[in-house]
Amino acid sequence: MISTIEIDNLIIKAVSFAAILVLVWVLCRFVRRLFNKIRERQSGIYLVFFERVVTAVIIVGGLILAFSVFGGGRSVWRTLLGGTAFLSAVLAFAAQDVIKDSVDGMMISIYKPFEIGDRIVLEDGTAGIVKDITMRHVVLQLMDTQVLVIPNSRLNEMKIRNFSWRSPFRSAHFDFHIAYDSDAKKAIEVVRNAVISSPYSVAGKRTDKGMDYAPVYFIAFEDSSLKLSTTVYYRPSTATEVLISDVNLRVSEALEKNGIEIPYPFVNIVQRK
Repeated sequence: MISTIEIDNLIIKAVSFAAILVLVWVLCRFVRRLFNKIRERQSGIYLVFFERVVTAVIIVGGLILAFSVFGGGRSVWRTLLGGTAFLSAVLAFAAQDVIKDSVDGMMISIYKPFEIGDRIVLEDGTAGIVKDITMRHVVLQLMDTQVLVIPNSRLNEMKIRNFSWRSPFRSAHFDFHIAYDSDAKKAIEVVRNAVISSPYSVAGKRTDKGMDYAPVYFIAFEDSSLKLSTTVYYRPSTATEVLISDVNLRVSEALEKNGIEIPYPFVNIVQRK
């Protein structure tokens, strides 16, 4: 039979276990509020990352402390590791990716190739808004409700184009193609006026005379067209897809109205007799 002393000890351990879990919850809430207060005065991706690190340390430490109530610290570690070298090796191998992602996440948060809210384009052409960073991954917001979750280790090895680098605005790159016999100077003016007329575009390029819209450049002679390029700036509150759609429609209508042809690829086939 279980003695009264043993029952009392079990109750005390159960209460201590619950109290530690409650303390962990309170500390996690405190950490969140603390970092929210800090972010009111300064922003940075490193704050988001280190909030996750501190929270993870509190949770892991709290769980170890809570379970140690029932059998002591050594017993807990023996239980977690299974008391066998094989299981320890498996856990160590499995933790390699976690450690690598955590270290790469720390490097990203320190060197800051992008911030939360920046619009970036990955080397495979994927474009999105940085929404979050954890110890394991970065979350990119794509079109509408689509999100892309990328491990920190993979992202840290990629070449990234940042369209919001140290700017209060986001930006999108546009290429427009016109026929060879078009008036390039007139087309440049037409495209620029179409961009300026968009209610979503803003003067986001810093110049000696103040803020202005980005120029439209005659970039290249291509196989069947002349290539014009420009950058369009917009506020973070504007959806990227809304801006791109509006600008494309306005430029298309403006070019057609001014008699500037948008060419399409074609092939001449010559058949010998």
